[in-house]
Amino acid sequence: MDLFALIVVALVYLLIIGYVGYIAWKRTKSADDYMVAGRETHPYIMALSYGATFISTAAIVGFGGVAANYGMGILWLVFLNIIIGIFIAFVFFGKRTRKMGHNLNALTFPEFLSRRFDSKFIQYFSGAVIFVGMPLYASAVLIGMARFVQTTLQIDYNIALVVMALIVAVYVIFGGIRGVMYTDALQGTIMFFGMLILLITIYWLTGGVTAGNQALTNLVNIVPASATANATATGFTGWTSMPALGSPFWWTLISSLILGVGIGVLSQPQLAVRFMTVKSNKELNRAVAIGGLFIFMTTFAAYIVGSLSNVYFFQHTGMTAVQAAGGNLDSVIPTFISAAMPLWFAYVFMIVLLSAAMSTLSAQFHVQGTALGRDIYETISNKKRGSSVNVARIGILIAVIIAVILGFILPGSIVAVGTSIWFGITAAAFLSIYTAAIYWKKATKAGVIAGLVFGTFASFFWLVFQYKKSAEALGICKALTGNTVLITASPWPTIDPIVIGLPVAAIVTIIVCLITKPPSKEHLDKCFNGIK
Repeated sequence: MDLFALIVVALVYLLIIGYVGYIAWKRTKSADDYMVAGRETHPYIMALSYGATFISTAAIVGFGGVAANYGMGILWLVFLNIIIGIFIAFVFFGKRTRKMGHNLNALTFPEFLSRRFDSKFIQYFSGAVIFVGMPLYASAVLIGMARFVQTTLQIDYNIALVVMALIVAVYVIFGGIRGVMYTDALQGTIMFFGMLILLITIYWLTGGVTAGNQALTNLVNIVPASATANATATGFTGWTSMPALGSPFWWTLISSLILGVGIGVLSQPQLAVRFMTVKSNKELNRAVAIGGLFIFMTTFAAYIVGSLSNVYFFQHTGMTAVQAAGGNLDSVIPTFISAAMPLWFAYVFMIVLLSAAMSTLSAQFHVQGTALGRDIYETISNKKRGSSVNVARIGILIAVIIAVILGFILPGSIVAVGTSIWFGITAAAFLSIYTAAIYWKKATKAGVIAGLVFGTFASFFWLVFQYKKSAEALGICKALTGNTVLITASPWPTIDPIVIGLPVAAIVTIIVCLITKPPSKEHLDKCFNGIK
């Protein structure tokens, strides 16, 4: 390890991040500045902040490892990331969210929902879901970065975990959303070019686009470790084809990894709040192309590299990528970088992953802090607007501590799983109420509260008692019933909670809204003023 070069690269990066965070701190003078950046964010900053928050080490390390295990079928997620995560999110959700958020003077996502339906319960219940559930996602991002540092630089995993969490906590606590978005834009730029270099390199190492893809196709008889010896039973059909329809491999890939993240992106609080930081739809229109290009490059590169790493490792070691990484999906990308790339690139890519992790973590910690400070504390205590900033800062610190603790105790191969679980929870809890808020004028307070509560608890119930990966880890179902899950017959243990929770929330919301009294015309006129 070239310690001098490492120190120089890291020091320059941290100094730049520190300077950007300082500028944000100087420009943060009010609660509006701290929570929605004064609603005057440049489209480039907004687009890259959105993209860098969305694409983290969970996508690069976690889902790169998933691609190494499931092959190129995961590329369908790139399509959903762009069509749903960017185009639909910005054009069909973002514009209405921005205008309605301005009309209601909302500073957080739960407050946006609360003011739309005139319900304090919605605000503190949504805030509680965020504060309780998001640490799993935050810890997954932390773990992804710490694993790379551990593998590449031979630094103790626990030390890497704590140091990175502290760095992010400092600029989020003092800079608020401005600090988050300014650093996000810088980090997103670094991520884009880093992933472009990695994509070119993997094809160069495997003989080019055609040769590399054909070599991966030819490994059809080399079964991934998670498919066990019986590939037919699990549904594995090859590295460049989809698993057998309805098989355990298919259900995991489609319901958890593709649908869970592909649809769940629409209901991410840390992403939705960014629509409220720009002053007009013109900025959102300009941000679509920037965000789409960024998402394509970062996700496509991560999934291609993960898949093709099997070719590299098989040619050099006779093992699949997951086997070469010791069976831990979260270690595949770090192991590949360490084995295949020169030392200088490992240092540069460390900055890419550090950027990915910090951009997402900063948004997660900021949302958790404002959830505790504004959505729970200020709502329940009836304190005046703006009094919650200090409580939000305390909430950020608590969120950091919880994420670090989870980083110590969560098992291997958790990054992609933890991410998909969180995305599924938010979809079940928030997507129905969010869609109704901006599109359905006849949606009622009782209806959306019912959907919010039923969707949330249906999702949590499935996680605890039926989804094998989470139920097995928690052990609650085993302790109460003697079985790991309630229904052991395939494919039920591999069906993601989003497949259950989201339809439950939608059906309950529609039924209760249709049988209860709609809101007043005056309230709707205020909410939908200027929205066609």
